[in-house]
Amino acid sequence: MKLKPIKSVQDYEGMLEWVDEQFDKQVKPDSPKGEDVQVALLLIKAYEDEHYAIPAPDPIEAIRLKMEEKGVRNRDFVGKLGSKSYISAVLNRRKPLTLEMAKFFHKELGIPASILLA
Repeated sequence: MKLKPIKSVQDYEGMLEWVDEQFDKQVKPDSPKGEDVQVALLLIKAYEDEHYAIPAPDPIEAIRLKMEEKGVRNRDFVGKLGSKSYISAVLNRRKPLTLEMAKFFHKELGIPASILLA
């Protein structure tokens, strides 16, 4: 296969099919064909990033999800972030998420800062 930029769905599907065939043949990564597969994967990723972008998660939804996963409740943050009503107002979008709160949730819940600051 001649490697070239992916400009259409047909190009994309053809490239995916070719890469799949190379995987089935168990091409070695350090061979010339393996290097072609690596380049093809980069082209596929670039096409997917442009045409099938995954939206960034909502910061509040990420906080809620992590709280649920860890079994943490609003009242567990009382005194650390403010009153129960203030924390509830932030999680219900009535008050804004502050930078200090984002730092806290990053440390306490392990949520990436890039999600909290989006």
